[in-house]
Amino acid sequence: MQCQSHFKLWQMHWLLPRTLHKTERSSLLLRRLHSKKGLPTLLLFTKDPCPLCDEAKKVLEPYKHRYIFQQVDITLPENQMWWDKYKYDIPVFHLNNKFLMMHRVNTALLEKRLDEVYEEKH
Repeated sequence: MQCQSHFKLWQMHWLLPRTLHKTERSSLLLRRLHSKKGLPTLLLFTKDPCPLCDEAKKVLEPYKHRYIFQQVDITLPENQMWWDKYKYDIPVFHLNNKFLMMHRVNTALLEKRLDEVYEEKH
């Protein structure tokens, strides 16, 4: 009986390094997702090309650790509703699915709303 359990331990020890390298990327992805859990979502409604959107993303760079960033391409067929609403106004930003700002990034407003979201959760 003891010999069998030693064999199983040896087997697990032998297999573990081979399994780890396969799951290393998945593990890293899970850690990244877990570390972002609880952060608000900042949506950028955009299209290509959009020079104002590119400029806005640069302005947002110092704040990127405070939210999960997602882009919505309003030119895609599934985003027709957003195209109809924002085709003349991009970039448009929503924070946690609520309108935040359009045309240019207002950093004071962004900081204020991010602080409010943080306070609500804590």
